[in-house]
Amino acid sequence: MGYDIETSVLERYEGGAKEHQPSLCCPTEYDGRYLTIIPEEIIAKDYGCGDPTRYINEGEVVVDLGSGAGKNCYIIAQKVGKNGQVIGVNFNDEMLNLAGKYQQEIANKLGFLNTKFIKGKIQDLKLPLTPLESWLKSNPIHNLTDLKAWDIECDRLKKQETLVANNSIDVVVSNCVLNLVKPEDKQQLFAEIFRVLKKGGRAVISDIVCDEDLPQEIIDDPDLWSGCLAGAFREDLFLKMFEDAGFYGVEILVREVEPWQVIKGIEFRSLTVRAYKGKEGECKERNQAVVYKGPWKQVKDDDGHTYYRGERMAVCDKTFNILTNENSPYTDSIIPISPLQEIPLEKAGDFTCNSSVIRDPKQTKGNTYGEKTIVKNEQSCC
Repeated sequence: MGYDIETSVLERYEGGAKEHQPSLCCPTEYDGRYLTIIPEEIIAKDYGCGDPTRYINEGEVVVDLGSGAGKNCYIIAQKVGKNGQVIGVNFNDEMLNLAGKYQQEIANKLGFLNTKFIKGKIQDLKLPLTPLESWLKSNPIHNLTDLKAWDIECDRLKKQETLVANNSIDVVVSNCVLNLVKPEDKQQLFAEIFRVLKKGGRAVISDIVCDEDLPQEIIDDPDLWSGCLAGAFREDLFLKMFEDAGFYGVEILVREVEPWQVIKGIEFRSLTVRAYKGKEGECKERNQAVVYKGPWKQVKDDDGHTYYRGERMAVCDKTFNILTNENSPYTDSIIPISPLQEIPLEKAGDFTCNSSVIRDPKQTKGNTYGEKTIVKNEQSCC
């Protein structure tokens, strides 16, 4: 590869901030209600391939990776309201300036300011680049000793002035940006998304994927890199990146039927994926069970548990909550069965979570269930 990916992308999008470039944009329908307060310049110079903003709720704290001209941030600002917050992260000064240009104007229309735009690399959300650039002006690098001082300052900033803190974000969104990150940084990118999310938080990512491995001639083309094609994820591997980073409930929300572009027979299309954080923690036995409704005969979750249709499957407290939480991606397919006599978490023993076991109904009814009298509902069920 005879070019620098970051430089190619930066130059392309600097141009896109100055003048509209249709080739950078994959046609996407947005909810028009949220566009009315956004200036036309932002709409024209914001590039994406999907709409992750549709999956945001009131009061949430949201980070937009590669926030560009700010369109997605300003849509989300309306959805999260005055009690929520939107943080746009971008490496491109031209785009950051464009997004910030209308910040107060939009805040005045909303009646509150809940947006913030910060400079950083999306694959390193610990390192704040604005103070680092200020330090560099006073400490130019001329030799290896200076370079060592740079490394020390980077480490200090990551620890003491972390750009985005651990476990601080409800939702991470991105719109056609992850593909622009260098291949060697993509694993770190997904680890960073996971790090900043709260337990129970989620990522909603729209990006360009391809249906086959890319030949070297496409990967080596700088225009195809900055045009969101040469760095496209293979569709199945895109989902696996979330899984490998520790996410669960990975789900395709939108997959465009028609490809955006076809090059050498390889199809490139938009995909929007949602994935959740929160399956970490101890497995405790509280005699809970779940029933998988169907329609499949059986299904397997991200931790290897198999759920058989119609069977009371024994689960630990952590898995029970993941499957039955009202915001869970599984809740419509699962019937929760709590024990008659609740076991306090602090008194619960360990649960062996490496097997799929059917729960005996006696366990959920309690040891003394046979002594209890069943009171029928006065109203007939017939």
